[in-house]
Amino acid sequence: MTTDASPRLSPQEFIDHSPMSRRQWLIVTLGLLMMIAEGLDATIAAFVFPRIKKDWGTGIDAVTITVTLGILAMVVGGVAVGPLADRRGRKGITVAGIAVFGLGTAGMGLTQGIGALAALRVVACLGLGAVLPGVLALVADWTPARRRSQMVALAFTGVTAGTTLGGVLSAALIPAFGWRTLLAVCGLAPLLLIPAVVRCVPESVGVLAARGRPQDVRRALATVLPDADPSHVTPDRTATAVGHTPRPSARLILSRGFRATTLLLWLCFFVGLGVVFVILSYLPLLTEHMGLTDAQAGVAVALFGWGGLAGQLSMSFALKRYDRFRVLTALWALSVLVLAAAGLWAHGFAALLVGAFVLGFCLPAANAALQAIAVAVYPPSLRATGMSWASSMGKLGPVVCGVLGGLMVKAGWTLGTVLLVLAVPVGLCILAAFALQARSRAPHAEPHHATRPLPVAEHS
Repeated sequence: MTTDASPRLSPQEFIDHSPMSRRQWLIVTLGLLMMIAEGLDATIAAFVFPRIKKDWGTGIDAVTITVTLGILAMVVGGVAVGPLADRRGRKGITVAGIAVFGLGTAGMGLTQGIGALAALRVVACLGLGAVLPGVLALVADWTPARRRSQMVALAFTGVTAGTTLGGVLSAALIPAFGWRTLLAVCGLAPLLLIPAVVRCVPESVGVLAARGRPQDVRRALATVLPDADPSHVTPDRTATAVGHTPRPSARLILSRGFRATTLLLWLCFFVGLGVVFVILSYLPLLTEHMGLTDAQAGVAVALFGWGGLAGQLSMSFALKRYDRFRVLTALWALSVLVLAAAGLWAHGFAALLVGAFVLGFCLPAANAALQAIAVAVYPPSLRATGMSWASSMGKLGPVVCGVLGGLMVKAGWTLGTVLLVLAVPVGLCILAAFALQARSRAPHAEPHHATRPLPVAEHS
């Protein structure tokens, strides 16, 4: 029973000191499902564009321009939407991003030429760029600090799951119904999540508090945490947490206090996503130079994907027990060892399969751990901006690294040489992880609150 002596807590402290509820697990699950859309997008690029080239006789230059414009649109969407989500709220941005991406992708299936398809692709990617920062920020805002890294990483696993699912859907739908059906499924499926998000995911309490609506704050807390009494929560204590920053959040993440952290994160995102892209894009071609068949190359790529799913799931549970920076450093250190070993000794098919699975286990898991770190190193008022800008920088990694990988392949480099070269930037990321860990001890880092008992709501 609540008394006058009950501790006065901010909404975030109230969430941090409460056990995970069913509604919070539902929010994480919806976040994971929305992240599948990000993974499905990779399937669209990999399977649809080659079909368009064949069916329409579209030149490779037009396809390349369309793919590049899509990536740049995701970058622009993330850069523009992150600060808006920090100032205006995460939920509306997330719902709008899903709607724009879904409708744009489904509309691509109705086009009859590359011009209209490219325009809708840009629109869809603008929406997709808004989804990731909004989703992961909502998951982070509604989970307690002690579980935040784990839940964010678990939601991010949806990206790899979506990529795997997309491969299955492509194999099943394109031969039987054509690529237009695949676009329709990948576009309309995320729209089915919008009613559940609107109904089941409240706006972040920091946003509600900043709007001066204490009753909305307590109502949202009571909905998400029904077994705790929010009457002793003081929303005014977080009125400046989200939505009322003294300077634009885009400037703050590059201010003196956060500049080094931001640049280190950008480096890690850029390299992490870029290296994975090079492996997935050029592994079939490089294995062909080794004398392996297309089927054998496909098995190696599939093992990389399944290793990624297993690694991300395992890592999300490891974050519950171990420091996120140590987990990240261990994953990248193992990646360097495997890249070096595979570069020197993976000349046979069996050794290649082992290397592909272990690299798949480590590299995508490291990228998921980066999401958990990006959530933690910025305060709630900068969370969406910090995550969206880091993610946007990461999306530039495949563009630059893809070009560099193409130059290496064109120069006749072997698979072993390429893997050895990739070990160098991953090694630099280990140093960046140590630097991020050191900076996480600064005063602006996310605090870890000790758990205190909360008053239990009375039930009549």
